[in-house]
Amino acid sequence: MPEATFLDLASDADRVAIEAACERLAAFSPGIAGTSEVTDPGYGRIAVQVDGLTRLWGAEETLVARMSEALAPILPGPPRAGIAGTSFAASVAAGHAPVNGQPALIPPGEERRYLAPLPARLLTRDPDIRSRLARFGLRTIGSVASLPRTALIARFGDEGARLHARARGEEAERFRPRHASERMALALPLEPPAAGLEAVRFVLRRLAAALSDQLRARGRAALLVELVVSCDLTFARAGTPSELRIRHRLPEPTADAEAIERLLFARLEKTPPPAPVVRLELELGMVESAAGQQLSLFTPQVARDARLTWQLARLAIVFGADRVHRVELADPEALVPEARWRWMPVAGATSVEDERA
Repeated sequence: MPEATFLDLASDADRVAIEAACERLAAFSPGIAGTSEVTDPGYGRIAVQVDGLTRLWGAEETLVARMSEALAPILPGPPRAGIAGTSFAASVAAGHAPVNGQPALIPPGEERRYLAPLPARLLTRDPDIRSRLARFGLRTIGSVASLPRTALIARFGDEGARLHARARGEEAERFRPRHASERMALALPLEPPAAGLEAVRFVLRRLAAALSDQLRARGRAALLVELVVSCDLTFARAGTPSELRIRHRLPEPTADAEAIERLLFARLEKTPPPAPVVRLELELGMVESAAGQQLSLFTPQVARDARLTWQLARLAIVFGADRVHRVELADPEALVPEARWRWMPVAGATSVEDERA
C-alpha cells in the first residue's frame, strides 16, 4: 500500500502507553483487564467492567465518550469501543465499531443475533481450527451456533466448547482484572459546591453503590474504606484545610453499599467538612474474596448479630468509642461473677488513625 506508514518497533513506548491507558481507565471503573506485553496476542485490547456504573456516569455511551476523552492525550487516535454482555461479543463489536469514537452497542440478550452473520474465523485465533471450520463449510458464526455442543467438543476438544459458547453469545471466559485494579477508587465532583451534608450524602451513596456493584460482580468484599472530601476555600478562613480524609476499618468485610455509606456519613456528621465540598473520592481497601454465612434453618435470628455489629459501630462513632462497648463471656464457671465476662471495644468504632494512636 503506497499510503502505508511503517514505524520502527518501540516495545517500551508501547508498553508505557498501554499502562498509562489502563491507569486512566481505572478512574472510571475498578475492573480493568488487559496486557501491556507487546508480544501477547491480546495486546491493544482492554476490557472494562461497566456493570453498575450507569448511576455514577450515566448511560454506557456517555461513559465510553468520557473514557475516549481521557485517552485522547495518550493514544494516537480515538479507540474503538464495543459494549456487550460477553467479553467476546464486546471485542468483536469493538473491531466493527466506527473510527469516529462512537461505541458499537449490542443490546442485552442480542449477542447471538449480532454475531450470527459474521465470519466463523473470528471465533478463534488458531489457524488450524479456522481452516477446519472452512473445510466443514462453517463460514459464519451462526452456522457454528446451530451445531450441538457435543459435536463441536468431539471435533475440537475443549476449544470446541469455547467455540460453541462464543457463537451462542454466552460468556466463555472468566473476567480476570489486573492486580492494579484492586485499588478500587471512584470520585465525583459536586457542582456547585455543597455546603450541607445532604448533598454530600447523595454523592457518597452513588459512589458506594457503584463500588459495591463492582465488588458483588467479582465476588469480593472490602474491609477498609477511605473517603477524601475536597473543599472549596474561596470564602473560607485562612488556615482552613483543603481536604478532610477519613480512613475507617469496617466491622467485617462487606460489599453492602448502604452499610458503608451509613458508617461514613456518621463520621461526617461527627466531623463535618470545614468548607463547601467540591469533590468526593471513595476508595475501598483490603479487598478479599467474600465469605458466605451459613444461617441456621431453625434459628431465623442468627443474621441479626451482623446487623447489631454495624449498629454498635455507628453508635460508637456518634457518642464516642469509650462509651459504647460489648460484653464477651470470659469464664462462665468463674466463682466471682465479675470474672465471668469482660468489656470489649466495638469492632469498626474507631478510624485507622485512632487505632494507630
